[in-house]
Amino acid sequence: MAKARADVLQGTLTLLVLQTLAHERLHGYGITTHIQRTSRDLLRVEEGSLYPVLHRMEEDGLIRSEWGTTDTNRRARFYSLTAVGRKQLAAEQASWQRLTTGVAHVLRFAPQGA
Repeated sequence: MAKARADVLQGTLTLLVLQTLAHERLHGYGITTHIQRTSRDLLRVEEGSLYPVLHRMEEDGLIRSEWGTTDTNRRARFYSLTAVGRKQLAAEQASWQRLTTGVAHVLRFAPQGA
């Protein structure tokens, strides 16, 4: 069960990163703060979780990175979506919609007070 949960969480982080980068090119800290801010502080992504996902996504051709300078004049890697990443985002969004619809159906028909 823990493996299945980790897979769902891993996939969710991929979806969140793809969605975040669909709007703008960002560095890692920018990605984490965007997710936290737009989720109204419900979701927090730790660097230890984010950077392995970014590395895997780059290896898979979903994103690309390049060095740049932040607003505070620091060097950082900036990430952006590739065409493959945009297609993957659409697939991930559809998958998420199916998953949440299924969970909603189960919750709706679950016995009250259980």
